[in-house]
Amino acid sequence: MTTWTDHTADRPISLTAPSGIDRAAHHRLDEAWLAAAWSHPSTRCFVVSGGQVLIDETPDGRTELVMTPSFEAPLTEAHRYFLGTDEDGVSYFALQKDSLPGRMDQSARPAGLREAGLLLSPRDAGLLAHAVALENWQRLHRFCSRCGERTVIAAAGHIRRCPACGAEHYPRTDPAVIMAVTDGEDRILLGRQVHWPEGRFSTLAGFVEPGESIEQSVRREVYEEAGITIGSVEYVASQPWPFPSSLMLGFMAHATSTGINVDGDEIHEARWFSRDELGAAFESGEVLPPYGISIAARLIELWYGKPLPTRGSF
Repeated sequence: MTTWTDHTADRPISLTAPSGIDRAAHHRLDEAWLAAAWSHPSTRCFVVSGGQVLIDETPDGRTELVMTPSFEAPLTEAHRYFLGTDEDGVSYFALQKDSLPGRMDQSARPAGLREAGLLLSPRDAGLLAHAVALENWQRLHRFCSRCGERTVIAAAGHIRRCPACGAEHYPRTDPAVIMAVTDGEDRILLGRQVHWPEGRFSTLAGFVEPGESIEQSVRREVYEEAGITIGSVEYVASQPWPFPSSLMLGFMAHATSTGINVDGDEIHEARWFSRDELGAAFESGEVLPPYGISIAARLIELWYGKPLPTRGSF
């Protein structure tokens, strides 16, 4: 398996650019250090609730996470997650709450990662992705999978411990493959899932199964969803995708057959597009481009040769 990683160097995939944040995992079990960091006047924190945060526009046109000093933070019990430190020694925490706090100036607004990830700086986008992933995991894994007892938060939000049997549970990340499939005529295969709106097409994707390599997963998923057989597979890049807990592994895959036979369960329709055909479909509105934050958009761009048209979230 070869790689295309050099093709993403000039324009990093969303949520993968260096954030400048050291996650400083060695501090997560040091309660004295965490307490000191939380009480330091330079520490900043923000609230995450249901995958959303508050963002605000600055006078110079930038978009930022709404963060406050820790001494101004809303009260919380155990749901305080240490996210790391920056090069200036500033510590960052996320607070999980049932709702976002109000803002007296009324200028801030709630946003999720799909929208905010495109607007925020690499630092803020990285902090947000980390916080959303932890919040999702914490909300969905409150009980021990061994004995069923309620677990407690440890390691500044990165472990849940069972007080009954002593088991430790860690945030899960589910590997998923996503691939731009091309054929011998250099056309690209795009599909539309059964629950997607008319016109929304994207690359094929699916989860890696137990006991399966990622190359095997690419070939299996494409064949199951579209009936296309795959030869060579080239790795491009990965992208964290905490909706709720995936890591997307992006590939260029080369088809050895072209007859489409969709499964009907996940994929409702699949089509081969030349560059001219896809460009015309974008222009007419027949095909809606993937939302720009997704690695799917970048995979298509690598084949298309230029940025895709932009549009709002679907």
